[in-house]
Amino acid sequence: MAPTAAGSLALHASAAVLLVLAAVPQAAANQDGDALTAFRKGLGDPGGGLASWDPNLVNPCTWFRVTCDNDNRVTGLELENLNLSGRLAPELAQLDQLKYMEITLNNIEGPIPPEFGNLKNLISLDLYNNSISGPIPPSLGKLKSLKFMRMDHNRLTGPIPNEIVELSNLAVLDLSNNDLCGTIPTSGPFEHFPPSSFANNPRLRYPELDGVGVYDDDTGC
Repeated sequence: MAPTAAGSLALHASAAVLLVLAAVPQAAANQDGDALTAFRKGLGDPGGGLASWDPNLVNPCTWFRVTCDNDNRVTGLELENLNLSGRLAPELAQLDQLKYMEITLNNIEGPIPPEFGNLKNLISLDLYNNSISGPIPPSLGKLKSLKFMRMDHNRLTGPIPNEIVELSNLAVLDLSNNDLCGTIPTSGPFEHFPPSSFANNPRLRYPELDGVGVYDDDTGC
């Protein structure tokens, strides 16, 4: 029996839907590639560690130190000890499936983009041993999946945002060797972080607890 006009129309519609659904992961993968390319353009890479970051490839999953899932979405950046210089690009916040950001032991400078607070799947934020400056963005308090935050040995300034206290899954924190100031929170996950997490921040103080400790009213912070 010959297909009716209505049946043919339904078949064409179904095929069109399948094509659209198939294109969605590819478009997302291209978005990830665009975000990483924007970051790469602002970096100095004297050792050529990122030479494989070719924006003409279909997706970035074959790029050096980039990890992807089965949908070719970027889930990990492991850019450790590559002698990279430059700044963290706000476009990295477009990597909405990113779980692990490890940009450590480099010469990255400038601020942490507040847009990083949109990385809702992030588990680990490692930015230690760079020259990152400016405040810790309060927007990082939105990273409810975050378990590891290590930003020691930088040039961070200002207080520890109260919003970070809301990160109930945060298990490891290292903010040592910066120039943070004000009072160290003591509630939420901060109940369990050792003093070494905050060491070598001369203007950072614990609040007064039952008459013991040093009180800092954050004056001048």
